[in-house]
Amino acid sequence: MPLISIMEKPDESKSRSGFAAVKRVFGYGILICFIFLFFAFLCICFSIRSSVKEISAKAVRQYPGDRIEALVTYVDSENHSLKQRNRAVWALDQIGDERALPLLEKSRTGRPCDHSSRLCQREVGKAIKLCKGSLNATAWLPR
Repeated sequence: MPLISIMEKPDESKSRSGFAAVKRVFGYGILICFIFLFFAFLCICFSIRSSVKEISAKAVRQYPGDRIEALVTYVDSENHSLKQRNRAVWALDQIGDERALPLLEKSRTGRPCDHSSRLCQREVGKAIKLCKGSLNATAWLPR
């Protein structure tokens, strides 16, 4: 009897179904990763929103009125530490309101950051860009 008839041909349908299973598992893995990343993005956005509200509320308690004006006054006041004022600059850049631009542009020195004596220049520059309308990934959240 010839050898070829004794040997069975490999079953191609089994290898194809194995490949389909791998594709299916890989596809679900990618989908799960995207869902996880989306929820992580949402958590970060809501955390940022919460921090902005907290900083704004602190400024409004000390300088009643509109929160943008309160934050601007807070940043401009020497009665607060640089760390607190830098957080207020960060809140202004997250809000992205152009009413903050005069103070921010006045605060920009063009020199390197010196966190012991001046507002963070990197943060001020970022705030200016965002207040002028640059892309802000969390701008869709109500603040």
